[in-house]
Order: sequence, then structure tokens, then C-alpha cells
Amino acid sequence: MSRLRIFSDSDPAAIRFESGEHAAIAAELGKVGVRFERWQANADIQPGAAPEAVIAAYRADIDRLMREEGYQTVDVVSLNADHPDKAALRQKFLNEHTHSEDEVRFFVAGRGLFTLHIDDQVYEVLCTQGDLIGVPDSTRHWFDMSEQPYFVAIRLFSNPAGWVANFTGSDIAAQFPRLEA
Repeated sequence: MSRLRIFSDSDPAAIRFESGEHAAIAAELGKVGVRFERWQANADIQPGAAPEAVIAAYRADIDRLMREEGYQTVDVVSLNADHPDKAALRQKFLNEHTHSEDEVRFFVAGRGLFTLHIDDQVYEVLCTQGDLIGVPDSTRHWFDMSEQPYFVAIRLFSNPAGWVANFTGSDIAAQFPRLEA
């Protein structure tokens, strides 16, 4: 189940807001310019489906976002607990960073934890199957896929070369909860 928790950036123990209801999550994130949507496939997707089949199943929503936001490319990324580099891949995104373009992810399967640091608040967004999150460029954030990752996600990019993480040097991410296996 999707979830949003909002904390003060100075008090990770005190939850200011919590909801598992999609409309409430979308409304709260919308206040800070973060897109949060639910998508449904227009075709059945079999486990292990080729990226082309995954993209085809969500083509209408992908095309809509590409028109609305000017995204140029789309791909599919998949990771599971058997991946030999899972620990290194997890560590790569656990520290606060920004990007010079939006970070857009749609969870076809599995889950991931996006944590956004906006002004003096921390927004912890647990994304699950069917969720799309659009983190605006220059937004401080980090991502956790857990020690036992499992997700299949569609990614959209403005820059055909993909995004590059610009780390802030802050240790704030270590103060907030991680995604448990």
C-alpha cells in the first residue's frame, strides 16, 4: 500500500502527517509541486515481460506525460533480491541528491521509498505497484529500494542521456527511516 509521511527535517521521530489514501497523498504532494498518480495497464503484463511490452501496456499515460512535460525518452528498469550488485546499487541513491531534470518513476511492480527534503520538511513517499511519482528538478531527495529490492519501473527523461545525481553532502538521509525488507 502506498503511504506518505511528513516530518520536520529536524525531528525524524515526530510524524506531522500520515496517509495511505491515494487522493490525500496526491493532494499533499501537489502542494509542493510533486506529481503523484495511479496508472492502470491497458493490457496484461506477464512476469518477466520484455521492456517493450511493459511500455506498450502503459503507452497512453506515457504519451500524455511526454506531451505535457516534454520528456524525450522512456525505459524500464528492474531489480530483484537476486541481483549481485544490489547492495552497491542501493547505497548509490541513499544520500541526499538533486538532478537537473525531473525524476519520474512509475512502479509497474514492487515498491521503492522516495524521501524528499523540501524547505524544512521531509516527505517520505512509499511507492507501490500502480504509483507514478514525478520529483521536480533540483528537489533534494534520496531513494531506498531496501536490502531485498524488488521493483519494475518505467522511467521518463528530458535528457536522452538520462539524469546525473548531484550529491548535496548532507547527512540528513541517515537520520530518517529506511525501507525495510
